[in-house]
Amino acid sequence: MVLSVIMPCYNEADSLPLILERVRAVRFDKEIIVVDDCSSDNTAQVLAEEQRKDPTLRVVRHLRNSGKGAAVRTGFAHASGDIIIVQDADLEYDPNDYYQVINPIVDGKVDVVYGSRFMGNHTGMYFWNALGNKMLTFLTNFLFNCWISDMETCYKAFRADIIKNIPLESNDFRIEPEITAKILLRKHRIYEVPVSYIGRTYEEGKKMKPSQGFWAIWALFKYRFLA
Repeated sequence: MVLSVIMPCYNEADSLPLILERVRAVRFDKEIIVVDDCSSDNTAQVLAEEQRKDPTLRVVRHLRNSGKGAAVRTGFAHASGDIIIVQDADLEYDPNDYYQVINPIVDGKVDVVYGSRFMGNHTGMYFWNALGNKMLTFLTNFLFNCWISDMETCYKAFRADIIKNIPLESNDFRIEPEITAKILLRKHRIYEVPVSYIGRTYEEGKKMKPSQGFWAIWALFKYRFLA
């Protein structure tokens, strides 16, 4: 089976070489697709150099900044593997966790796996971010009658035929609740495994803002009752 690693990025020139090195080190037949969301730093130059070193690296560049959701959707559209996983470019998640995230799908046990930060070792979380994540996850469980611990996790893995057949529309961080809602509405159960997490600071480039939590709440209600 081939794993498609979708890596949305925006102004991550400093972290890209290391995260790509870590992803390449994972012993799994894979393709890496980086979606540059029209970065304003030297991300394009860094990716060109990475492609020179690794011609198999696939890079898609947005002509205008459209948001993480748009980058994820672009990556899904370009993926050709049997399994798809999303990988942020900011070094907060460890690609060594791919094995435990992917194996339940490879073994044919489940179709969707989330890597939960709250089940694994983690550090660097802000209190209000962690509380917001738990509240959004609680609301997800309440609205969709499920029981997961980390709806907002980056590490979401799917059988490709499932996620590529779900119409997605979110351009920003609402992509996370949209994916989760539509997976659950289609009666796919989400299997969780623990993953490690080392959060970065806002000074280091963390992009999450409190207002995104309110939009995530709206998205959960929208896809539960209005879509």
